[in-house]
Amino acid sequence: MENQHIGDVVLDEKAIATGVSSVAAQLNNDFTDAVVITVVPGGILYTADLTRQLNFDISMDYISCPHTPGDRNNNSSIVYHHNIEIAGRHIIIIDDAIESGGTMKRLVEFIAQNYQPASISIAVLFVKPGRVEIPVKQYYAYEMDNDDLLIGYGMPWDNKYRNRPNVAKLIK
Repeated sequence: MENQHIGDVVLDEKAIATGVSSVAAQLNNDFTDAVVITVVPGGILYTADLTRQLNFDISMDYISCPHTPGDRNNNSSIVYHHNIEIAGRHIIIIDDAIESGGTMKRLVEFIAQNYQPASISIAVLFVKPGRVEIPVKQYYAYEMDNDDLLIGYGMPWDNKYRNRPNVAKLIK
């Protein structure tokens, strides 16, 4: 793996594991049953780690909305296959992070407007400052100090680096 774009590590493997456990504990306190909808591909790693620590029944589905990291005006198509019925169910949308929040806000609005869930929540490893307001409950372990572009643990740059076991600053 090329290292020219990999900067300082922001969250190492231990911090990620601690964060996953923290968010799982919060969710375990609040839910007895839910539908987990993973934002793919970015949320795959976090979903795998998080759902193995949940002690309530879950159903799983996925959604996608391609975007450029940090893009506040993502207008790309939302693809949701609706493999299971979610009307009247508690929904937890899982992704790696909320950066600008624009894409996540669109996903929340899409699910709310089209599928009549009982509730929608978001679970991510971390959020960034300056993100847009998303009017649903948000579960996260870390709030970043700045809006640096980050890579690893699901977050790409130039369609690479998603498989890094940590989160690092991007060097352009």
